[in-house]
Amino acid sequence: MPAHAPSFDLIGVGSPIMDLLAQVPDTFLSTLTGAKGGMVLIDAHEMESIVTRLEHPPATVAGGSAGNTAVSAARLGLRTTFLGKLGNDSTAAAYKKHFSHSGGDVSRFKYADLANARCVSLITPDAARTMRTCLGAAMTLGAAEISPADFLGCRHAHIEGYLLFNRDLANAVIAAARAAGCSISIDLASFEVVNAARDWILAQLHHGIDIVFANEDEICALFSGLGQDYAAHAKRLAEFGGLAAVKIGKDGAWVAKGSDLHRILPVPAPSVIDTTGAGDAWAAGFLFGHLRGWTPLASGALGSRLGSECVRHLGPAIPDSSWLPIHAEAARLSR
Repeated sequence: MPAHAPSFDLIGVGSPIMDLLAQVPDTFLSTLTGAKGGMVLIDAHEMESIVTRLEHPPATVAGGSAGNTAVSAARLGLRTTFLGKLGNDSTAAAYKKHFSHSGGDVSRFKYADLANARCVSLITPDAARTMRTCLGAAMTLGAAEISPADFLGCRHAHIEGYLLFNRDLANAVIAAARAAGCSISIDLASFEVVNAARDWILAQLHHGIDIVFANEDEICALFSGLGQDYAAHAKRLAEFGGLAAVKIGKDGAWVAKGSDLHRILPVPAPSVIDTTGAGDAWAAGFLFGHLRGWTPLASGALGSRLGSECVRHLGPAIPDSSWLPIHAEAARLSR
């Protein structure tokens, strides 16, 4: 490899969170504060309160928005690393092992002498997920710990929107990634994120973000007055100069760049078990194609394929047995 070539295609930036997955009735959500379908930060005491009220012990899988995207990107074949803070417990060790086993590089994790981050994902019969997150060690990642050296040799930085709850950290990450010469994508992650950081997001869009991923709720929180016209939302987002990807679940997506608008068709899933991580998987497929020089239509098609595969299983991880046909589809789309 030439000396000037990047060491990594993609660096994910976010909180390395272990997901606790539990199937619950809608009535369980009435015991929580916050809206169905969103993400709310909680402390360790409330996390234990929720977990102990579950009828069955939750399933445990590695998660985190940018972490999910980075893992799927690595499974697709991108050279992938991750910037985030792990704890010092068995949960942190399991997370690191999972990331490495998936093909990701673990050299850029940071560490704290605390419990690792956890997120309980409450999955209702309609397959919607409502998340409550205790950030633990991940919350201690500070702006002073971030520098361009963290992004050295990385071609593209993919940043999860949850980082925007810590404005100083988000500013440091964006500045360091830009200083290192990375292109940048942000997944808005949750309508709560947009509601809390709308002014920051708009300011960064004016400054220049290469790709923005948003779902229906997130894009409606960002732009008022466009209703459910998601094509119009995508065009509005693209007016800032970057590439806009507006994901609309089972109905596919709209991708816009400049004056070009593309309808991305969905890949129907024969059954939907859990939507946790589906948008992250979609972003991984799109970024793989984009970073390989594919058209937006081909990149979006692979995104739809990964999103469709993700919802067929419990949790954000696509199982090993599914990757061979996904690689075959990627090879077909690349022609």
